[in-house]
Amino acid sequence: MSDGTSAGDAPVRLTRFSHGGGCGCKIAPGVLQQILARTPAGLLPPQLMVGIESSDDAAVYRLNDQQAIVATTDFFTPIVDDPFDFGRIAATNALSDVYAMGGTPLFALALVGMPLDRLPLEVVGRILEGGASVCRAAGIPIAGGHSIDVPEPIYGLVGIGLVHPDRVKRNDRARAGDVIILGKPLGIGILSAALKKDLLSAAGYAEMVRWTTLLNRPGTTLADMEGIHAVTDVTGFGLAGHLLEICRGSGLGARIGFSRLPLLAEAVEHARAGIATGASARNWSAYGAEVHPEADIADWQRNLLTDPQTSGGLLVSCSPGAAEAVLALFHHEGFEAAAIGTMTHGPAQLAVGLDG
Repeated sequence: MSDGTSAGDAPVRLTRFSHGGGCGCKIAPGVLQQILARTPAGLLPPQLMVGIESSDDAAVYRLNDQQAIVATTDFFTPIVDDPFDFGRIAATNALSDVYAMGGTPLFALALVGMPLDRLPLEVVGRILEGGASVCRAAGIPIAGGHSIDVPEPIYGLVGIGLVHPDRVKRNDRARAGDVIILGKPLGIGILSAALKKDLLSAAGYAEMVRWTTLLNRPGTTLADMEGIHAVTDVTGFGLAGHLLEICRGSGLGARIGFSRLPLLAEAVEHARAGIATGASARNWSAYGAEVHPEADIADWQRNLLTDPQTSGGLLVSCSPGAAEAVLALFHHEGFEAAAIGTMTHGPAQLAVGLDG
């Protein structure tokens, strides 16, 4: 699963260089909230349409009545051993935030941190090639970047996009009665944990790479559709964490049915066997009090709800009348999207049923 080699021709396992991988290495939600709470307020020009106030996916700055800039950055440590795949996954994940805001990517800047004393230059080059291949697929250039020498491999992008100011898709505009649609299946974090334990099958690895390198292009089209009220993408805080961000921002609750969730089959097998990421436990510690199961939920099911998704799917809150068109859009683009629940009146909390 890796085409990187060391000077002695032994395979280089990128995941052995990092304490965590992919979006699972994000700062825990509770810790991040404490850090941001102590951050002094900055300038808030009227042109800044979206900043840090709602934990949204990207900043949006209005240029004029027809154009707004979408700006975001994302980078992380290796989630896989293959350097080319690592570059592809990191780039796909970074551009997802532009799509989640309804934007069209314009260009990217590369963010590179590598342990040059331990990692062959050929391996570093393959990581960059992987990222560049995704940007070519998205139709954008990598126009520059920055690199440093660090103990752990880090790669990602600054993503810059464009959106009409009236079509920005925020994560805090959901409405009661909306249908909740998830664009990609869950379980990437569990597959990454199985990979580190040498338990992931070749088929499971292929599925992992397939989904983490699938660009969330439908987000751009969602910006032009009627009835799309809120959009985000599911990444390091898991489905439950990012859905709760929609709930808090919108002042609503949500109910989902576990049986309706799209799940990666091998991830379910490993979850049932007790495999999970440390980030999943940190996520539950941060927001578990806001999750209310309607029946007994097993640990493996909870771990899938909190599983950190690297380059995860878009999470859409739309009117019931728009749901069929949204699902058709996803399916046409090769996604296994599903309607998983409903936004509800009430406090900002998540109810989870076992049935639909």
